[in-house]
Amino acid sequence: MGKAKQTRKFAVGKKIISPKDTRVQKNLEESKAKQLAKAKKEKEPRQVEQANTSLFFQYNEQLGPPYHVLVDTNFINFSIRKKLDMVRSMMDCLLAKCIPCITDCVMAELEKLGGKYKIALRLAKDPRFERVPCNCSKKGYADDCLTHMVQQWRCFIVATCDKELRGRIRKIPGVPCMYISGYKYTVERMPEAFGAPP
Repeated sequence: MGKAKQTRKFAVGKKIISPKDTRVQKNLEESKAKQLAKAKKEKEPRQVEQANTSLFFQYNEQLGPPYHVLVDTNFINFSIRKKLDMVRSMMDCLLAKCIPCITDCVMAELEKLGGKYKIALRLAKDPRFERVPCNCSKKGYADDCLTHMVQQWRCFIVATCDKELRGRIRKIPGVPCMYISGYKYTVERMPEAFGAPP
């Protein structure tokens, strides 16, 4: 009987890549760099944000009438579009005196929008509105300015229709957010407010 002929196997790759392969060398360098960065990060002192003394769990004791409401650009525009008087609607929502506040960044954003939003700019310059100076390095981007102001002083309610900004403010404990639903203002995370959703 003759010896069985073995057929050669095709398309079978090598199981081991040589250690001098450039791809492996690159992977080794990347992993070393990651380990060094991780070790460096662990050695550095961490910055822990100081707890706010005005908070009783999630309840903010600094908030009380008269309420100071930081107003965003789109909140003014939507209020005009829905024909809502801002001060009166805020008072109907919170059942107390409200002082709408406008930062320098919001004012700059309104001025940048041009002639189309002339009514909003005129409304923002109303004497009932309080002008709050902000110490932002770059003027003009209101979202960062409002979140920074609220983190520094937890005595404000933020009025905005921007979902992204509302999401950022939800992460800051003790800061309620006012927005427009239907043809009235509502407040979230403020249990004593009449206009708060159930």
